[in-house]
Amino acid sequence: MTRIDELIKEYCPDGVEYKELAKITTKIVDGMHSLPKGLLDQGQYPVISAQNIYNNSIDMTSNKYADEVLFVKENKRTSIQPGDLLLTIVGAIGRTAVVTDQKMLFQRSVCIITPDSSLVESWYLKYVLDSKKVQEWMTNNAHGAAQKGLYLKQVEMIKVPVPPLEVQREIVRVLDDFTCLTAELTAELTAELQLRKKQYEYYRNMMLSFDSQVKWETLGDIGKVSMCKRIMKSETSTEGDVPFYKIGTFGKQADAFISRETFEKYKKQYSYPNKGDILISAAGTIGRTVVFDGEPAYFQDSNIVWVANDETQVLNDFLYYWYQTNPWKVSTGGTIARLYNDNISGAKVPVLPIETQKRLVYVLNHFDAICSDLNIGLPAEIEARQKQYEYYRDYLLSFREKQH
Repeated sequence: MTRIDELIKEYCPDGVEYKELAKITTKIVDGMHSLPKGLLDQGQYPVISAQNIYNNSIDMTSNKYADEVLFVKENKRTSIQPGDLLLTIVGAIGRTAVVTDQKMLFQRSVCIITPDSSLVESWYLKYVLDSKKVQEWMTNNAHGAAQKGLYLKQVEMIKVPVPPLEVQREIVRVLDDFTCLTAELTAELTAELQLRKKQYEYYRNMMLSFDSQVKWETLGDIGKVSMCKRIMKSETSTEGDVPFYKIGTFGKQADAFISRETFEKYKKQYSYPNKGDILISAAGTIGRTVVFDGEPAYFQDSNIVWVANDETQVLNDFLYYWYQTNPWKVSTGGTIARLYNDNISGAKVPVLPIETQKRLVYVLNHFDAICSDLNIGLPAEIEARQKQYEYYRDYLLSFREKQH
């Protein structure tokens, strides 16, 4: 029997009362309903939005008013004190944080809850609001179509199990310890993943380091920089036969499509990659690569390109790894913000015997497979630990309701 079980048996053998949030708090208000921009630089209180609140932290970097402040004097409607609980009620519903700094104001997307300290602990209430049962209730009862939201009256109606304070404090202690252990393990696994990535990159770069005795050619010498025909917005739709990849969806899930008729017409009349060609992002995060799998797809001109190379000189598989060494440099040595055709065709590549290229690709494929396993395995382990924490949190907050 755990300490929590002992306390429940001692203090609430007949079950725990479930009370509406309005009955265990002294204040439930939302933030400001308008943001007078003329006053943005006149005060000392940063403005917090729903996007700033995540995992009990307040991140000002995502706030559109992060570098500005609102009022000289504190607004009574949004006045706060340490121990108050923040709950997002518009858009990203259900995020929570406990207030530790009084110098903050809030947009209406954030609800401020002041617990009645004689009935409920702030951190206990946070854990309850984070629980699966309450999160599902908020999601299911949210109103609105384009952007979901909760009314304050709905927040007041959220039912919370209210065991004695001694039980609440023990639950908080256990969950705090579990949270710390989970955070430590996540940090260790993340560090391990980064270390393995750096190790892989070191060996890859070492294997792809060549001296001046190796024959060097430009990419323009071994092939032509190519791209698909320009697709006009009027030719795309949100659903259709053939996915159309823009720079924002390159390597991800397409959110635009073109008709089969347009695809077949342009594929026949204009440049189109062969299976195995290495597609390159020439804008945004430049130099990202995707191996074309040969399935019907179309790609945004100038932003997604490839070198139609002669594989009797340089294999596509070798190019895939060579591109990862970031050969895209301007003459001054600085990395450019966008890859133009001349930058790509002028990039140097070592031209090795084909058998040598195959051996290097064989070894690098094995390194790549190990790194991919880590990229899958370690994040999966982190997710498993998070789910384990959530399971125990929800278990500890599941009480038999007291019958009156």
